[in-house]
Amino acid sequence: MAKLTIEEIIAAVKELTVLELNDLVKAAEEEFGVSAAAGVAVAAGPAAAAEEKTEFDVELTEVGSEKIKVIKVVREVTGLGLKEAKEAVDGAPKVLKEQASKEEAEAIKVKLEEVGAKVTLK
Repeated sequence: MAKLTIEEIIAAVKELTVLELNDLVKAAEEEFGVSAAAGVAVAAGPAAAAEEKTEFDVELTEVGSEKIKVIKVVREVTGLGLKEAKEAVDGAPKVLKEQASKEEAEAIKVKLEEVGAKVTLK
């Protein structure tokens, strides 16, 4: 078996998913009888940041000129009553939905933009 260079090993580690990296660290700890607690936090940071975001907060940024239509859509997507929906629209910028799936957040954004509102996904 050919000996790998340090650069080749690092390149291979960069390709691992977070779970695979976790398994690698556990295997190295068992094999060599060491603890890599500090190294795990550093190594997992960039890999975790590279994962695609799956939950979004839907924020009504601007109401636009069709306030009544926006209130109707806010009621529809949030299930709020008329008074609460009006307060949410009047309080813009306002987060309407927290931790929505990507698909749900996009659908809400489209509905609100169709009636002239501006929406930000965070």
